[in-house]
Amino acid sequence: MGKVRIKKGDTVEVIAGKQRKHRGRVLRIDRDRDRVVVEGVNMIKRHTRPNPSKNVQGGIVEREAPIHVSNLMVVCPKTDLPTRIRKKQLDTGKWVRSSARSGEMIDS
Repeated sequence: MGKVRIKKGDTVEVIAGKQRKHRGRVLRIDRDRDRVVVEGVNMIKRHTRPNPSKNVQGGIVEREAPIHVSNLMVVCPKTDLPTRIRKKQLDTGKWVRSSARSGEMIDS
């Protein structure tokens, strides 16, 4: 398992699979399985049973399923295109993520 350079709140674009070219914000990251949940991407339908004690109504619920991190790229804030991520050290000694496409710092 490699390093996951995507963080919660990043805007990412899907680069492979049936959801290709879709964009969304990262909601959750599972670093153990290298998977990411992206808002509005890879939607699935779950049939849920009503549970009055947990205040769950039941029925068919549509929600996001995890997608593998290798199928995602971070969107560059300057060029609005998918980019790889590089680490850059500032003059203060702090390491930040930057866009390989434009060199722009990626805020998170």
